[in-house]
Amino acid sequence: MPGDERGYNNPMRISLILIVSLLFVPITQTSVTATEFRAGAAVIDITPTELPVIVNGSMLSRIAKEVITRLHARAIVLDDGNTRLAIVVTDSCMMPRDLLDEVKEVASRTTKVPVSNMLISATHAHSAPSAFGALGTDPDPKYVDFLKVKLAEVIEAATKNLEPAQVGYVVADANEYTALRRWIRRPDRLLEDPFGNKTVRANMHPGHQSPDAIGPSGPEDPDLSLISFQSRKGRPIALLANFANHYVGARSLSADYFGMFADRIANKIVGDETNHARPFIGIMSQGTSGDVWLRDYFKPKSKSKTRRPDISVYTDGMVKIAYDACKTIKYKHDISIAMVEAELPLKRRVPNKQRLEWAKRVVDEMEGPQPKTKTEVYAREAIILHENPKSVLKLQAIRIGDIGITAIPNEVYALTGIKLKELSPLQPTVNIELANGAEGYIPPAEQYPLGGYNTWPARSAGLEVQAESKIVETVLQQLEKVAGKPRRSHQPAAGPATQAIIKSKPVAYWRMDEMAPPRAIDELGRYDGVYETGVVYYLIGPHSKAFNSASEINRSAHFVGERMRARVPLGKTWSAEMWIWNGMVHDARAMTGYVFSRGNDHAHGAPGDHLGIGGTHDKDHTGRIIFFNGNDANQTLVGGPVIERWKWYHVVLVRDGQTVKVYLNGKLIIDAKARITAPLGSKQIFIGGRNDNFANFEGRIDEVAVYDRALGIKEILTHLVTTVADKLPEGFPVEGR
Repeated sequence: MPGDERGYNNPMRISLILIVSLLFVPITQTSVTATEFRAGAAVIDITPTELPVIVNGSMLSRIAKEVITRLHARAIVLDDGNTRLAIVVTDSCMMPRDLLDEVKEVASRTTKVPVSNMLISATHAHSAPSAFGALGTDPDPKYVDFLKVKLAEVIEAATKNLEPAQVGYVVADANEYTALRRWIRRPDRLLEDPFGNKTVRANMHPGHQSPDAIGPSGPEDPDLSLISFQSRKGRPIALLANFANHYVGARSLSADYFGMFADRIANKIVGDETNHARPFIGIMSQGTSGDVWLRDYFKPKSKSKTRRPDISVYTDGMVKIAYDACKTIKYKHDISIAMVEAELPLKRRVPNKQRLEWAKRVVDEMEGPQPKTKTEVYAREAIILHENPKSVLKLQAIRIGDIGITAIPNEVYALTGIKLKELSPLQPTVNIELANGAEGYIPPAEQYPLGGYNTWPARSAGLEVQAESKIVETVLQQLEKVAGKPRRSHQPAAGPATQAIIKSKPVAYWRMDEMAPPRAIDELGRYDGVYETGVVYYLIGPHSKAFNSASEINRSAHFVGERMRARVPLGKTWSAEMWIWNGMVHDARAMTGYVFSRGNDHAHGAPGDHLGIGGTHDKDHTGRIIFFNGNDANQTLVGGPVIERWKWYHVVLVRDGQTVKVYLNGKLIIDAKARITAPLGSKQIFIGGRNDNFANFEGRIDEVAVYDRALGIKEILTHLVTTVADKLPEGFPVEGR
């Protein structure tokens, strides 16, 4: 089936049997000709009328006694004569499915919008009243009742404003306004979880340029997606923006930057023009931001002493990008729309007997009904999961002309959103999270071994480990249904550097650009490899324009203490070429890390050929490239300058009989004799670690090619010139982040 060729295969298909049971709501066929496309929008104030009010978004419960900025619900209703649907974005941290189902039933009676054609989402502002119970916070009962009424009212108001319309879109780059907040820690710097165990290999907010951190645990999504609706005469009706940034941070009660953006983009687009009957509605919806925030921890700490970034400055920057991008939009009115909804049953990660007994003991000793510590929070959550071992998620896909929208009731990682965007048959596709419910974080399965807050079992992160792949597969099937065509395959372009490597006829070439485990695809179709557990995917690689196309980002794998292994027949003469990006400080351990190894798996004494970066074992080796051929021969060769942290380097290892050469960025840094210790006929090679798993690499590796001959300097330089456009610096700075 389309989509299986590159990288994202088995994990997405594990739910095929389960998907058969999904109850898809019938939709209008995409071949139906639209009679007339109409749009209507409305906004309604949902600021609580009674204070104080409970506020959501923190580990422990808190209350707000004042209103900093007003809160709103904003709605768009669309109709093409065959299908009518509603999209609502609410200034709320999160909202439960049962509340929203009730709202939809009420609104459907007066609007003729089917319940299954309503998408209601939360912006995830952590400074809004609590409508949902999670961690140490319970819902505010008075506010919940108030919110139900208001959400139904805004859908009704938008329906009344329906008028002949046109729609257009643009996707802008807002890379500087989002970054990964979840970072991988050094293996010797694990943190303790709420259950008393040192399991936290990845956590939020590591601090700027922290020596305890390796690098981000995934990619970011810089897309600022903008869907604009106008009357047929060009009067602005609404702008639906979508961006993956968890929030900025504001005092309660506040709509955070979501509300501020909505107000300011509206003022920017319509200025002082006023049409009270049909005002222009700006909307900022939440993208897939489970692991992202705005602060870039690659950069040094700001000199500012304020705890939070300036929300006004941040918002103005986003508004400028959006406003400038909107000027380029081209509109269509002869379009049709479609929407589909599915229910996906999933299990929760319930506590085992030992964990449950611990939880009951902690809760029994609590003073009062509300938890006051992190331990008490997770103990109570364990009991709640035990009592509610299953959940049913409501998932949706929308088509507006050629535009796709997905709705997922979770806090979704940026990588998941990127998967949906790149594989969707509709371009662009916009992903709205925390829609139609709140089912917690869904990390990709490979993220769970790293631990951290996003993985600790609770209502905020309680679904089964394979939830992400099942959700992605279900939503892709929905997108195929509304689009009337299959998903796209994941096939990155081959830029000039890629073509140069292929022209050199390697035995195997792994681009390391998979979206998920376990298969590492050989570009030449011969020797696919297998990723081990400790690897994360789709991080930024080196020189995107050289390895991919001008519009693509080159991707790499990030190794977290484990390897990619493959079987490749090689003789006594061979070469290995790759790009490496080290995340470890060099004084962390005796050996900073091995990036390549040839020899038998788990072999005692590590006979074979091993290439890595030296550590503290020998001060002359620290941070420099070393070659080692096992404990028996015990020959260590060293050369080159110190490998700087967070920079890309091109490395080539050449074994020509007893001679070993190593090139770093096109310069010969090692040229010496070293005994061959790998067993005769050994086919096993390892990327990102040594064959005996000693001092495996902590960082990114990309564009790995293996040859059955000795590469010469002229050919190596040909690859480099193709990559860096005639410039051969000592180290290449990371692109983007």
